[in-house]
Amino acid sequence: MSTTKKRPAGIVFGRIALTGLFISFLGTLPLGTLNVAAMQISVSDGVVPAIYFVLGAMVVEIIYVRVSLVAMAWVRKHERLFTWLEWISLAMIVALAVTTFLAASNAGGSGKNIILSNTMHRFWLGVSMSAINPVQIPFWFGWSTVLVTKQVLLPRNSYYNFYIIGIGIGTLTGNAVFIFGGRLIVEQLNANQNVLNWIIGSVFTVTAIIMFIKMIRRKKQPQIIVSPKSEKTVEEINRLH
Repeated sequence: MSTTKKRPAGIVFGRIALTGLFISFLGTLPLGTLNVAAMQISVSDGVVPAIYFVLGAMVVEIIYVRVSLVAMAWVRKHERLFTWLEWISLAMIVALAVTTFLAASNAGGSGKNIILSNTMHRFWLGVSMSAINPVQIPFWFGWSTVLVTKQVLLPRNSYYNFYIIGIGIGTLTGNAVFIFGGRLIVEQLNANQNVLNWIIGSVFTVTAIIMFIKMIRRKKQPQIIVSPKSEKTVEEINRLH
């Protein structure tokens, strides 16, 4: 019998939410399409539009997590689809890098990225960009499988709901590092928009290169989605009394 069932419901659900928060927060910190885009939006358009962008991306992420929880067999059978989406995501990062460099080179322009600063509401921009960002699918599929196997996460709606609440909070907190970090860079360095665009464009470029290398390596050997160190930390969270 699982020891999780012996604990009071409040403690169990709190630890599930904390587990989701921890995984989501750490998963948001590595450079990627969405967090760097959120940083650029905060710099060029302001904090509020960036928050709308992150909220839109978070909604899609939560949907993907739910799918990974209730349709694991379907996810396994459609790995080829996610591979194609990954190439689309790579193309998006390259496009963001190019348009950011173009904005940086146009000294007389507004300095805004034409993709991230278009007329679409930032919430829906976050939804659309997150929808074609497949990296989070295997990430959450891997973690959900580990948590279910270890009986940290049981196949019940109440468990899923608190898990997703924690994930949402972790995603918002992790992206806040980029949103407010970007604003802090502007204030501390007193840099103009063009200089920042060169920096952010370089970040997009490095991100694209790293992603491309990972995609090539994945063809040669299986990808380790859940590191042993992270898995051990999650175990410690759920072992506390």
